[in-house]
Amino acid sequence: MPLDLYRIWRYRPWNFGDQLCKLFQFVSESCTYSTILNITALSVERYFAICFPLRAKVVVTKGRVRGVILVLWLVAFFSAGPIFVLVGVEHENGTNPWETNECKATEYAIRSGLLTIMVWVSSVFFFLPVFCLTVLYSLIGRRLWRRKRETIGPNISSRDKNNKQTVKMLAVVVFAFVLCWLPFHVGRYLFSKSSEASSPLMSQISEYCNLVSFVLFYLSAAINPILYNIMSKNTGSQPANFSG
Repeated sequence: MPLDLYRIWRYRPWNFGDQLCKLFQFVSESCTYSTILNITALSVERYFAICFPLRAKVVVTKGRVRGVILVLWLVAFFSAGPIFVLVGVEHENGTNPWETNECKATEYAIRSGLLTIMVWVSSVFFFLPVFCLTVLYSLIGRRLWRRKRETIGPNISSRDKNNKQTVKMLAVVVFAFVLCWLPFHVGRYLFSKSSEASSPLMSQISEYCNLVSFVLFYLSAAINPILYNIMSKNTGSQPANFSG
């Protein structure tokens, strides 16, 4: 975050060297992928906890959770690895390097098509999780709706209320994911196109989109733990409601 804030305050020149430029972008990219992968993994866990509570108690253990977290971070690091080739410190030809240095995608990455490939990889990390979240939470909603129809007894009103709150929370989680991450990927796509076409208008649109996506990127990191904590309480407060 400190370097992100510095770039908003003073985008150029970049005075921290080529290595820190690459490392900064690599860490940012890794955290992006890790966040998305962890959100998807949490959704899978919620699906098992609600739809298959007895099996979840056996399958979802602390050791396996640690293993999954480790694998997700390794996948994130591996996916972000090409950043070390894609970005670097560059300056405009015919200008003073100390005044126009920028930490950005290199000309080699743009000409070789590596930047476009990275944008497509990044898009997969958005659309595939959105598909998974939509499917999983639709299955959870259907399960809760069936439980509502099957529930009988004096506690039916409180169970119906809990089920409705859970379904609403699931919808909020999906909406928050799309809201926070869609501008981020749209901004990347626009940036890749503006770099290829060298269009001033496209570059300006890309800059504004990147600023919005920057705010939503950190908003996602702040709001996701709150949403999942609330959802866990709603879905886990009465586990007997979801037992088979």
